[in-house]
Amino acid sequence: MLNIIVAIDEQNAIGKGGSLLCHLSADLKHFKALTTGHTVVMGSRTYLSLPRRPLPNRRNVVLTRQDAALFEGAEIVRSIEEIVAMNNQSKQKMQDTPIDTDNEIFIIGGGQVYEQMLPHADRLYVTRIHHTFPDADTLFPAMDMNSWQLVSRETFSADDNNPYDFSFEEYLRNK
Repeated sequence: MLNIIVAIDEQNAIGKGGSLLCHLSADLKHFKALTTGHTVVMGSRTYLSLPRRPLPNRRNVVLTRQDAALFEGAEIVRSIEEIVAMNNQSKQKMQDTPIDTDNEIFIIGGGQVYEQMLPHADRLYVTRIHHTFPDADTLFPAMDMNSWQLVSRETFSADDNNPYDFSFEEYLRNK
């Protein structure tokens, strides 16, 4: 299954200056819990922005035209078609062995990769930050919400480790 996982503010902003909008400890834990043991696909700037790379206990895949030597510990793909093919192979494996969840693919950014992969995604994991960051410079692509069904939402209040109210939302693409 091809998943997109993203943290966005109330105006669909996802980043500023090549970094996340803010540090939400709960979101980082949620991200780790969902993606550990699975494939994570990202653009080159996202990979290079990671404080620890490659992300441990995950298959790291970078979509790039750059020299593979820059992305030690990651596999390189050169096109969206390669990611779609990877997802199709995973779907076939899951049909063959339905209890095997290791075939999940998570698109983790950045903005251009989200935009290219959104039409192919089966599921969205959205951390909605209930705040607006006016200096954000990267947005999540516009979504046709008629194509998606909200299947779960958990809302949390700000606390010592999470400076803003936020919600974890899960959407499935309508069939």
